[in-house]
Amino acid sequence: MNKTKQKIYEIIFEADTPGGKLFDVALLFIIIISVALVLLESVPAIRDNHLQLLHILEWCITIIFSIEYILRVAIVKKPMRYIFSFYGVIDLLSVLPTYIGLVVAGSHSLVVIRILRLLRVFRILKLTRYTEAGRSLAKAIWHSREKISVFIFFVSMLVIIIGTVMYLVEGPDHGFTSIPRGIYWAIVTLTTVGYGDISPGTPLGQFLAGIVMIMGYAIIAVPTGIVTAEIINPTSDKNTQVCPQCLHPSHDDDAVFCKKCGSRLNP
Repeated sequence: MNKTKQKIYEIIFEADTPGGKLFDVALLFIIIISVALVLLESVPAIRDNHLQLLHILEWCITIIFSIEYILRVAIVKKPMRYIFSFYGVIDLLSVLPTYIGLVVAGSHSLVVIRILRLLRVFRILKLTRYTEAGRSLAKAIWHSREKISVFIFFVSMLVIIIGTVMYLVEGPDHGFTSIPRGIYWAIVTLTTVGYGDISPGTPLGQFLAGIVMIMGYAIIAVPTGIVTAEIINPTSDKNTQVCPQCLHPSHDDDAVFCKKCGSRLNP
């Protein structure tokens, strides 16, 4: 990789350099503007008066994204790996809707998919605190998956029992026309949402509803406690450097080789 190509690679794929940070921040603003254009176009008054301007701006943004996508494909050592990567698919989806709109009517609104590219914000300004916290949270959820699965199974059995009991106690006269309807009420009440479209009318039903409401507060706290107990790993210093071979992001600041494929990282 020559110096010019390496410089372009650092600007496009990394955010630790001033050029890379400026590129990604500018890209974020363009993404936000693009999504705003789609939202504005859905407003009849704005669409009727400024449709041509909106389309011109959208095409300008689409051309920018197209050039960026082509550069990303051209600059990496293994283009196919990037094309079929998560962000590669997202980048492609950000330009396809506008072109599809030329041949398929009504598909232009699919440009809102572009908002998914805002996921890059976690590595643009080197927000290590938030990216590491996110990894810690994801790891904690994964490690506690068995406990959470048991908890969800228990809650599912509980709402079935509660829904069945309320169906027997209240009956169709108070809106509990079936057991599934009772289960729906149990879920709404247990989660403390309380739509109010169904409510018990008998004293016994109201008493049971009060118990379910109190149980709801305790049940909401259980998964929080499970996940919190798993968050014990300290954060580590990472950067946004992307491996030029496998495109694996986030390496230790002192890393020389990729921790996934072993290739040498760019200086």
